[in-house]
Amino acid sequence: MDSLWANFQLIFDQLRLRDLLDMALVWVVVYRVLVLIRHTGTVQMLSGLGILAIAYLGSIWLELFTFNWILEKFFNNLFLIVVILFQGEIRRALAHIGSNPFFTGASHVEETHIVEEISKGAVGLAQKQMGALIVIEKEINLEYFIEVGTEMDASISSEILFSVFLPTSPLHDGAVIVRNGRLFAAGCFLPLSKNPALDKNLGTRHRAAIGLTEETDAIVIVVSEENNRVGVVESGQLVHDLDHAALRRRLYEALGLRYRPQVVTP
Repeated sequence: MDSLWANFQLIFDQLRLRDLLDMALVWVVVYRVLVLIRHTGTVQMLSGLGILAIAYLGSIWLELFTFNWILEKFFNNLFLIVVILFQGEIRRALAHIGSNPFFTGASHVEETHIVEEISKGAVGLAQKQMGALIVIEKEINLEYFIEVGTEMDASISSEILFSVFLPTSPLHDGAVIVRNGRLFAAGCFLPLSKNPALDKNLGTRHRAAIGLTEETDAIVIVVSEENNRVGVVESGQLVHDLDHAALRRRLYEALGLRYRPQVVTP
């Protein structure tokens, strides 16, 4: 016990401030990587790489020379393979650098008002069988990932969402982008998801919502005109068939706002 304590004491005596900084930076990088791979297919790919690593060690132990040669060539080019496999996650991580916080300059009251208007507008659109895509930009600038339509710079309200997504509106086919608490643009086109495991019954609107959130940290509210459903997509994961209360709670939690139960007046 004394020798163990002496070893710890020796380590602490030799620990420098730069060593603490070094460990802190490593911890931040590891944490951000874990956050980025959460809720994506990256976990499955990492599991596959782990299985191949176990197979490589097994081929050495069992003296499977041909199989070992193939796996050795694979791991010799591992860095290039990782860059190819995780290019989406790498782009997403780099996009976080120099990013802006959500609702910059908006007060808590304004943030709450925006969430209420978006949720009311989305549910109202679903009730009127009008499709919609409402994108809330968070930290990553979306202009690198979407085709910007018509810039508007308007205040958020359920009424303006209705006017944009009217079938007679020239902007109704695209998505609206909410940036810094304002309606930045409408008629925008989003990248479609390339995930082959998606439900074949999902339409273009849902695939576009999933595709954008696979690349960025945006939140997308998708309204289906076929079945009058409202869904929220975050990190490539679709939660559909939400009522007004569930949509409000989901948006409050996703945006890091304090949830306020809806007050029903008699």
